[in-house]
Amino acid sequence: MTENSATKVSSAGAPVGEHGQKHLAHGTGIAMRMWENEMPGEPKPVSRRNYETVGYVLKGRAELHMSGSVVPLEEGDSWVVPEGAEHTYKFIESFTAIEATHPPAV
Repeated sequence: MTENSATKVSSAGAPVGEHGQKHLAHGTGIAMRMWENEMPGEPKPVSRRNYETVGYVLKGRAELHMSGSVVPLEEGDSWVVPEGAEHTYKFIESFTAIEATHPPAV
């Protein structure tokens, strides 16, 4: 691939990560992924990541638990999780979101 080439990734054929996320397009400084139809239940395990995450809710509702706060997320909301921040998500309704990570989390 040359430096000026475009890359396309179809969500239908995107590779699926170990936590169920679809890995979408990524470059050298940023990556995109989709969490699709995450179902309500117990919160995800608490984690810290070595990358910053920004996200956008396509459908559903969830809670982002971070730094002693609970941030409600619903369709049309966006959020940021700073690099190294301890956090977890609890899904309230079937939840679909797109996230971008820097540096890339692939």
